[in-house]
Amino acid sequence: MKNFLRQKLVDPIIGLLSQGITPRKIALSLAFGIVLGIFPILGTTTVLCTVAALAWRLNMVAIHTVHFAIMPVQLLLIIPFVRVGERIVLAPPQSLSMDAGLELMAASAGHAIVVLWDAIVHAVIGWLAIGPIAIYFLYRAFTPILRHAALTLRQPAVDRPPV
Repeated sequence: MKNFLRQKLVDPIIGLLSQGITPRKIALSLAFGIVLGIFPILGTTTVLCTVAALAWRLNMVAIHTVHFAIMPVQLLLIIPFVRVGERIVLAPPQSLSMDAGLELMAASAGHAIVVLWDAIVHAVIGWLAIGPIAIYFLYRAFTPILRHAALTLRQPAVDRPPV
């Protein structure tokens, strides 16, 4: 698992740094990729990440690398986003389960949207409350890490600590 994550996630980002892309631009791409990757409407995250990358001139490889890596977490966070949205709009909690929602979607996506409309709206409200703040904090966390990695890459191989 460690090798898989390194090969699929870390190495592409190190590659971007070695190509001269700034740590700040990569950090912003990673932050957007993670937060847009957990947007609570299934099937929309690829388009959202692409639009964000084009609008903010982010690195398409970085944003989609983390977006695809974070996809399993998206499913886990749908109901928590619904709960946050319910609290924000002071709505009573709905009886929801991931299994029931996926069964509805498997039967008919259109029917699922009608039945789950309130939950979808609450989830988006919850994500909107948390998403921008999460982008900011992730960006602030990734920037120094990537700056350090960029400096390490610029050092001669003899001075570089073992990975």
